Amino acid sequence: MDGAASLGWRGQLRLIGQQWRHHPGRLLIAVLAIALGVALALAVQLINRSALAEFGAAVRSVNGQPDAELRPASGARLPESVYAQLAARPEVLLASPVLEVDTLMQLGSGQRVPVKVLGIDALVAPALAPALLPRPADDAPRLALLDPDRVFLNPAAQALLGPGERTLALLSGSGRVTLAWAGTVSAEGPPLLVMDIAGAQAHLDRLGQISRIDLRFAPGTDREALLAALNADPSQPLRLAQPEEATLHISNLSRAYRVNLTVLALVALFTGAFLVWSVQALAVAKQVPQLALLGVLGLDAGMRRRGVLVESALIGTLGAGLGVALGAGLAWLALQRLGGDLGSGVFGAGAAPPLQWSSGAALLYAGLGVVAALIGGWQPARQAERIAPALALKGLGDDGEGPARRGFGPLLLALALALCFVPPVLDLPLAAYVAVALLLLGGIACVPAGVDAVLARLRPPRRPLALLAVERTRDQRQHATIAVAGVIASLALSVALTVMVASFRDSVSDWLTQVLPADLYARTATSTSQAEAVYLEPALADAIAALPGVRQLQAMRVVPLQIAPGRAAVPLIAREIGDPARSLPLVGTLLDARTQPGLPAVYASEGYLAQHGARPGDRLVLPLPDGRRATVWIRGTWRDYARQHGSLAIERADWIALSGDRRVNDLALWLQPDADAAALQQRIRSVAGEAGDLLEFATPAAIRATSLAIFDRSFAVTTWLQAVAIAIGLAGIAASFSAQVLARRKEFGTLLHLGLSRRDVLTLVTAEGALWSAVGATLGLLLGLAVSGVLVWVVNPQSFHWTMDLSLPVARLAALAGAVVAAGSATAWLSARIAAGRDLGDMVRAVKEDW
Repeated sequence: MDGAASLGWRGQLRLIGQQWRHHPGRLLIAVLAIALGVALALAVQLINRSALAEFGAAVRSVNGQPDAELRPASGARLPESVYAQLAARPEVLLASPVLEVDTLMQLGSGQRVPVKVLGIDALVAPALAPALLPRPADDAPRLALLDPDRVFLNPAAQALLGPGERTLALLSGSGRVTLAWAGTVSAEGPPLLVMDIAGAQAHLDRLGQISRIDLRFAPGTDREALLAALNADPSQPLRLAQPEEATLHISNLSRAYRVNLTVLALVALFTGAFLVWSVQALAVAKQVPQLALLGVLGLDAGMRRRGVLVESALIGTLGAGLGVALGAGLAWLALQRLGGDLGSGVFGAGAAPPLQWSSGAALLYAGLGVVAALIGGWQPARQAERIAPALALKGLGDDGEGPARRGFGPLLLALALALCFVPPVLDLPLAAYVAVALLLLGGIACVPAGVDAVLARLRPPRRPLALLAVERTRDQRQHATIAVAGVIASLALSVALTVMVASFRDSVSDWLTQVLPADLYARTATSTSQAEAVYLEPALADAIAALPGVRQLQAMRVVPLQIAPGRAAVPLIAREIGDPARSLPLVGTLLDARTQPGLPAVYASEGYLAQHGARPGDRLVLPLPDGRRATVWIRGTWRDYARQHGSLAIERADWIALSGDRRVNDLALWLQPDADAAALQQRIRSVAGEAGDLLEFATPAAIRATSLAIFDRSFAVTTWLQAVAIAIGLAGIAASFSAQVLARRKEFGTLLHLGLSRRDVLTLVTAEGALWSAVGATLGLLLGLAVSGVLVWVVNPQSFHWTMDLSLPVARLAALAGAVVAAGSATAWLSARIAAGRDLGDMVRAVKEDW
């Protein structure tokens, strides 16, 4: 027995060496398939890790490392009186007040750049955040640290100033503030301006207000007791936040996008397993005589199975190693070209973060690559195990097919359907991801039945070669599974991605049409946080409405409201709504306004309802900017693709009645038929005076083009996933047909004896390839549509908390399926020609082996 085992291992290793030496191309395809799946998944992980690390480093440099941050539980600001209370308490060793304002800096060229302004106490803050220590320039006044008109810039902000520039302009309220450059701070990250807190309060209209207080406690401090003492006044609830809260928040913002890309990358790795299946089936088909001979000499069935699995593991190991290296390269390239958010805009604008390596992630995805290769090699290993040595040496025995399990595929499809109704886990559609995998597996398991169903509808061709191709395809439908499994999986993935992206893009386009009904738009800020710092006074909006050429004007105010402690602020959009069924892209039923008489109505986005567990008809308490609170009710749901984590819309008149806030951030203008938009913009700037510099104008067409360009950039990575998937599927066809040619040497020899030419044999193989590719394209198209339904109706709402309408780009899908059939046919012809070109002469002699 030991001798047989020794012979078996030596024989298997010798066979593996011969296979790799004589057929490096096919093995290289399998290795590359595993490598691409590993590389894509690892690249997504490294990109997100790098972006979060950079963002976290920037937050830590700005926030420092206090024990805790005291923030308002609701509302955007703290009164200064809280700082005075804290500074006198014995539990607090150090208290550093901070005013944090997001606004815009106007460059000399007129360009407006988002910046963050930090107002600090320069004598206290550096003890908690050394990166905020102001470093005055050599020519700065001695007391520049306390000068309310001077600022200190971090490297990113310093790079925005031109050579020799010593002043800068900040947009504040309805005007500009000119400040003098006094030196630098070492804090990294996006553009940051640091100044004395008193100057920041005065210039940015925040007198008597601060954003947070950074705290360092005395040893043994009971934080809960301290917070309870501070919250003795219920009118101003406070909370203690952890310094890493901002990093966790941005991580949660990017999680859904990151996880979905990772899952799609793993699906590419999943399709690579089918290519390993095809390559290993080729190896087993070619090695049947050698395996049979070794079996007669003592190589048992278990050793044959383990030999194929060892080879599969080697393929997976090589692919995993190459994939790790390729993934690091892809991550670096994507960080340089698309940024840390892969174009999604989650992390905002900024320099490309450096690549952050993760050995744990590399080992994880490398291990998944090896597992995928082993899964792909399992069926060929069982096929090698079932070889009957004595019969195989005579060219007899079974064809390696296992028992058919007709009900297995439909069972998987039914289970996938059931999983679509499972709610998300940890805010992630984990069951839906499993449903996608089961759909792919179930669809591939249904290939034999699918081949039966498709070919049963074909009329028997009259031409002999075509008839032979059809009948053999019908008879060898189990082999069709190997040939088209990769095509079905890859085409299904491509179809699903195509339908999902098209559905999302069409839904966004329709949404833009509904939310952009005016002829011209003007805005003061590019984000909700900036809207608090840069705005127009209502009198100016009235003056613009009276200008010649303006037929109608609607003003809009955007206010960030801290509705739930610890959560991100929710943008409240105060605008003229009128009939919400016409002015808002509503989803679901609009409740009767008489349901809650006397209460103002708000309209919650799908994201808000999902994040806050609310529903139409619920009452909601809004924290007003002046500290008061107002009760409203949710009348309906609207679709808001611009704000993934929720927003609220309210009639502007109701907001003014509740808060007294009449300020304006955005203007929508309907023009007279003969009005010149460019001339009107100049008149608006002239009427606005200095406030005219606050406005950015855009037409609906320009906003649409910019929005869709951002959308296309965000989903650029899916194009690469589609290309990789199709390439893997076509490579699987090439390997499968090469295996078929090698396994059918005696059959082809018989056909040559019967009078067929070499060209006829190649035509036969090509016809079979066309049939199998057509079947694979048909099933892949149907399966892809099913997967796209899961992505559109389950994964997308559970991941991003918004819905979309399913759109089928029929022409694109037909072109995709047609290209796969054409490429599959050409691939089958080419692989058969290469594989059989030097062996057709031997095929005639192969027939004599049985005489």
